[in-house]
Amino acid sequence: MTPAKRAFDLVFALLLLPVLAPVVAAVGLWILLADGRPVFYLAERMKAPGEPFLLWKFRTMTTVAADAGVSGGDKSARVTRTGRLLRRYRLDELPQIWNILKGDMSFVGPRPPLRQYVERFPALYAQVLQSRPGVTGLASLVYHRHEERILAACATAQETDAAYCRRCIPAKARLDLIYQNHRSICFDLVLIGRTVARVLR
Repeated sequence: MTPAKRAFDLVFALLLLPVLAPVVAAVGLWILLADGRPVFYLAERMKAPGEPFLLWKFRTMTTVAADAGVSGGDKSARVTRTGRLLRRYRLDELPQIWNILKGDMSFVGPRPPLRQYVERFPALYAQVLQSRPGVTGLASLVYHRHEERILAACATAQETDAAYCRRCIPAKARLDLIYQNHRSICFDLVLIGRTVARVLR
């Protein structure tokens, strides 16, 4: 991450913090009252090959002893009523402001991948993760809904994994590399604006 991009992330995050803090508190209380503990979901993600970090999100699913892989149709029954609303408006990702402040993530970049996919596709992610992972990005805006439809049709964890590896990872990587070749503070502002507009719609 360039010093300019890091400075932009820090300044923007600190400006947003007073606005987001009451919202985060309200959403956390809502989850606590509606679904109980835990309020947050912490999951290992990769910010670079060999560099894991803990991604913070609001919990949107019932907890299980062991969970692996991306979310597909095989996990849809575990999404809580509260979780569906949070996911619809991307409110589950608000706690990632902490990841941005720590430097694990940026506002804009590729979505942070699971370790298993970084290890299975090392050459691809060595390129993609030259950009710091982000809360939103070109691939998120262009491909997210299509990815949701693909994975929602999967009935088992094996189907979800196969569809994600075959159809989603290559498509998202192409978009992430397009972003990487054109990244700038101005482009980041455009993508942030389009993300906000999509959520508000």
